[in-house]
Amino acid sequence: MLKLQFPEGVQAASFLRLFWQRRPLLMRRALPDFRCPIGPDELAGLACEPEVESRMVLEHGTQPWELRHGPFAEDDFTALPDSHWTLLVQDVDKHLPEVARLLDAFRFLPDWRVDDIMISYAADQGSVGPHLDQYDVFLIQAQGRRRWQIDTRPQDGIPLRDDTELKILSRFEPEQEWVLEPGDLLYLPPGVAHWGMAEGPCVTCSVGYRAPALRELLGAWGEHLLERTPGDAHFRDPSAAPQTFSAEITATTLDAVDATLAQLLHVEIPERRRWFGRFATEVKPHLAPEPPDQALAPTDFREALRSRGSLHRHPYSRAAFAAIEPDRLTLFMNGREFDLPELSRGFVKAVAHERELHFGYLAEWLEQPDCLQVLTQLYNAGFLVFPNE
Repeated sequence: MLKLQFPEGVQAASFLRLFWQRRPLLMRRALPDFRCPIGPDELAGLACEPEVESRMVLEHGTQPWELRHGPFAEDDFTALPDSHWTLLVQDVDKHLPEVARLLDAFRFLPDWRVDDIMISYAADQGSVGPHLDQYDVFLIQAQGRRRWQIDTRPQDGIPLRDDTELKILSRFEPEQEWVLEPGDLLYLPPGVAHWGMAEGPCVTCSVGYRAPALRELLGAWGEHLLERTPGDAHFRDPSAAPQTFSAEITATTLDAVDATLAQLLHVEIPERRRWFGRFATEVKPHLAPEPPDQALAPTDFREALRSRGSLHRHPYSRAAFAAIEPDRLTLFMNGREFDLPELSRGFVKAVAHERELHFGYLAEWLEQPDCLQVLTQLYNAGFLVFPNE
């Protein structure tokens, strides 16, 4: 299991207190034993798959930082120049489970915040230009060398370039720069302008931690409120009285509107927290797991698990758990929720945390109807799978 090597004097708690969402941190030899499971050729092959999100950035004189979207064809790569281009592939952890093991080094952070592991291959001098992101990112040098420049000063008011569809800053004045070599890591909080340039061919793994934009959070909550409001319900004002001026919106009407909205917007805390658990574990639409061809009854599922030996979380699945109701735990996976008694805490934690569950480990819980039912539902939804499925 990979373990993150913090700089001397820094541990997980002090990193979160001093650096997380505050300031950058360079970590030399942070992952000295990390070997990227995918090389440049395999990454290019992945970028040719239609279900994989990929893009390419080329730099040349007539149109700096040209953006191309995948999926790509083999000819797209053979026609590339020797330098000044970058291939970026999103969600590699979802498509290659061996890449997802890199996340083990960061499990002092909440799983629900994980966006993806993006892997990029850059030819010599390749870059995506100076820019800033609104999420936390750990930039891990996997192969070769990359020079990173950063500017921590506020970037408000600096316009973007208008000669590319990429969001590249029109002005960038670096405060610090470092050359990262294999095993080195650079942590960047949201809003820090940065520019990475390859010094020779290189591979970089970007572990991104995304917080929902407030507009996104509010929009999703608004959709939930709409769903819970009956479609045939209408505003009512039975206390209406004769008006002197028909154009007036009276104080009585405004009071009625206030009361109606307050009633519509009022949601008990447990419901609000359940909604957030579902929201936080939703998967990207194009990465939704497919259910198996044949659903199993609980007893048949238990026997299948006994025979197969283990159960794996689908690479696309996202899981979390929370204590919302007294003496109950709620397991969330892929936008769905499953309630279990507090006595099943060990089971809930294992299903939410582990990517592989062995029959022997689950045997005791498989004798409990509630736990067996939840595992069966997760399998029948495609969220958990047997090996090689």
